[in-house]
Amino acid sequence: MNDSTAAAWMERHQIALYVAAIVVGIAAGWWAPGASALEAAINPVLGLLLFATFLAVPFTAIGRAFTDLRFLGAVLVLNFVVVPAIVFALSRIVADHEALLLGVLLVLLAPCIDYVIVFAGLAGGAPDRLLAAAPLLMLVQMVLLPVYLWAFAGTETVALVEIGPFVEAFVVLILLPLGAAASVQWAAPRRTAARTVESAMTVAMVPLMMATLFTVIASQVRGVGEQFGALAAVVPLYVAFLVVMIPIGILTARTARLDVRSARALVFTGATRNSLVVLPLALALPASLNLVPLVVVTQTLVELIGMVIFVRLIPRLLPEPQATPSTA
Repeated sequence: MNDSTAAAWMERHQIALYVAAIVVGIAAGWWAPGASALEAAINPVLGLLLFATFLAVPFTAIGRAFTDLRFLGAVLVLNFVVVPAIVFALSRIVADHEALLLGVLLVLLAPCIDYVIVFAGLAGGAPDRLLAAAPLLMLVQMVLLPVYLWAFAGTETVALVEIGPFVEAFVVLILLPLGAAASVQWAAPRRTAARTVESAMTVAMVPLMMATLFTVIASQVRGVGEQFGALAAVVPLYVAFLVVMIPIGILTARTARLDVRSARALVFTGATRNSLVVLPLALALPASLNLVPLVVVTQTLVELIGMVIFVRLIPRLLPEPQATPSTA
């Protein structure tokens, strides 16, 4: 089986392969000794996945996406006006438990900037537009997250959160992979080695997504399982968030009159959260709030399973327009 045949086969069977990676990750994380040590591999694996994703997006398309003010406006309104209202309503369920409340607010108020690009692309969304929106999303959430935490949880909660991990994650997960991808794209017409890298990353997309799913789940599932009694209250809350964000995202896209690919991307950016970036924030909290990182990780596990479903569901809810005989 040559590279192109292997890539085509994995593309056709990607959902089954992702489900397999999730199942194997759960099994390995629960029964394999030392699986939690895989946490150190999350950022490197995710960085490689994003490098492959950025490499597949022509940088001329990213430049055009920066001028799509309608899409960027819809992304900002959805993530920083609509989502906070939904999060406030859902978070009242755990408002009397400080650690659960802080964890839920941290993760649900922060829109994803990394693997949302991958999942949206798999569903036929517009990865170039999400990539163009990523720096803006990161900067705005850094400014507004303390404001929303203050409004929803109080001044003392804001004082506990450090901003440093946000900056580090932005550099490691966005700027470095993006710069590397831009360099390879620039060199590809002139260098055989760059063209080889491009071809290898195309074949590696599905395996890298599988590795990311496996690594995140295997490293975290044991800790979540051991505290599941305390965390049980947030699981239906996270599921409800994913379900609610489908019609909300579609309605926002239609209100903004977005095309199908942009509409699919908008649904994904509204539903996916920045769990892998806010996790270091949660880990930096005092020992009295040691449940907060597990609250964040629980959302990651729920969301990853949800994204595998979204990849198949969203294209059916937002299908491509059928060509008429006159336009075919």
